[in-house]
Amino acid sequence: MDLSALPSVDQLLGRLALPPGRFPHGLVVAQIRQTLQTAREALRAGQPAPDLVEAVRARLLALEAPSLRRVINATGVVLHTNLGRAALAGFTPLDGYSNLEYDLAQGRRGKRDLHYSHLLQHLLGVPAIAVNNNAAATYLVLQELAAGHEVIVSRGELIEIGDGFRIPDIMERSGAILREVGTTNRTTLEDYRRAINERTRLILRVHPSNFHVSGFTQKPALADLSTLGVPVYEDLGSGCLVDLRPYGISEPLVGESLAAGVALVSFSCDKLLGGPQTGIIAGDPALVERCRRNPMYRAFRPDKLIVQALEHTLRLLLLERYDEVPTLRMIRASAAELRQRAEAFAAQVEGAVAVAGESVAGGGSTPDQTLPAWLVRLPGPAHKLERQLRGHATPIIARIESGAVVLDLRTVAPADEAIILAALVT
Repeated sequence: MDLSALPSVDQLLGRLALPPGRFPHGLVVAQIRQTLQTAREALRAGQPAPDLVEAVRARLLALEAPSLRRVINATGVVLHTNLGRAALAGFTPLDGYSNLEYDLAQGRRGKRDLHYSHLLQHLLGVPAIAVNNNAAATYLVLQELAAGHEVIVSRGELIEIGDGFRIPDIMERSGAILREVGTTNRTTLEDYRRAINERTRLILRVHPSNFHVSGFTQKPALADLSTLGVPVYEDLGSGCLVDLRPYGISEPLVGESLAAGVALVSFSCDKLLGGPQTGIIAGDPALVERCRRNPMYRAFRPDKLIVQALEHTLRLLLLERYDEVPTLRMIRASAAELRQRAEAFAAQVEGAVAVAGESVAGGGSTPDQTLPAWLVRLPGPAHKLERQLRGHATPIIARIESGAVVLDLRTVAPADEAIILAALVT
């Protein structure tokens, strides 16, 4: 085919034979024009033109299909950043209207944070507010409490948590002035004490949840920092509300930080808390209220879907229904339970075997900590099989280990095993 043989827009429109009303006329015409332009560029480059009718149909079908899709996480990474971190506990989003900011008892305007704040008060024992993530929480605290003044931070805690988010950068944007103390591996209480002056407004402690420093290290305890006469704000990161140490995950609890005397703590909800992407600011009532009244709070507050998901998750935590929170259920699963599941699954796939292995929490938490697991090692060319699973109607994300595809059922809901089996036998 040469350029002169390309059909006109009207001619190609007539060949499509689309069901009436399925796609807006203007959208179809726009896709035809883009397809013809792509064909012209291919011909000018000496390449064959695509099947024009099929190319237009493919464009339209791609626009019709949702981009955000449910996937099955068989990697064994519980908090998989690329897969949305914490798997949400199932809930039905409210359709239509809701009482998001309406007080049903009084018949007047209400506050959206009332839907979850009482649950946080029960869980933490202090007031709390939510914003759209922990980065926003960090910015809001620093901007409200320390803009134009100094914030003392250990050099070992000037971290980057991923995607270019660095503590010094967020401090600069907030208007707070960074005052570095100590060294990368050792910072003493006296380092903090010497740095305090009339311009100091906060001491910032940042929990290194995505890396680990070992060896010749030192840092003062939170309880000691809290005796220096300056409010201590801890960016705790992973937001662990349930003690997971019996299950192999050693992360500080939010309640422990508050008990140590920090004035404010902030943390993520889509990590070890097991909820939606949200950031919580909790602690001293007066300081929390100041953050809530900051004009930027309105810009950072979560929307109604997040409020509903957060309320649902917090209620499950309060009622200690931990197995209904997927993140906690996965972490608490024993090696014996996983071995039983892996062996039963492998028995249904020719050539598959159950082998001992490891899972990780992931998601910017618990560095260098693994969980004992049992994996299903699958036969066949690894890269081809991995692509096949990823291309399934319900995409299945596995990992390749020692030249073979392995499935870690820790992060697979039992009900989803049938989907994976169907993908392997077709």
